[in-house]
Amino acid sequence: MTQEKLMKDRMVVRTILFSITFIALIVFIALYADEKKRVQETFQNRYEANLERVEEDIQSYLEAEGDYDMRYTRLLADMSTAKEFAFLIRNFDDKQIIVNEMYTVLLKYPEQMRQEERLKAMQTAVHDILRHLDQGYEEAEALVADVDKLGH
Repeated sequence: MTQEKLMKDRMVVRTILFSITFIALIVFIALYADEKKRVQETFQNRYEANLERVEEDIQSYLEAEGDYDMRYTRLLADMSTAKEFAFLIRNFDDKQIIVNEMYTVLLKYPEQMRQEERLKAMQTAVHDILRHLDQGYEEAEALVADVDKLGH
């Protein structure tokens, strides 16, 4: 075998290996993008499921004849979980801030948030958010702004 023949063979082998590696890389990138999309959809679904629980918790609190503390604690827990899933959703920053603020006012100002009018306003906001209306986030933002943060 001549030197030229060896070089051609090596070049063919390298080209084949490069092609296989390149195709494997493209497949890996496509699988990664698909999995990333599925994970984001899971986070979105769990966020919405927890908001549904928040809506149910508010209704349960409003219809209750007792044990308000347990019902309010359950509302806080479900809102906290929704907040955490909102944190994991990509390109959700502005809405995530509003969800975080809703949780914060529930946690820091329970005396104000236990009022029937505020709970109904929050329930309406959550219901509109679940219907994928931006109006729901605006209602939530208005509710947060309405809370007296200097008082109890």
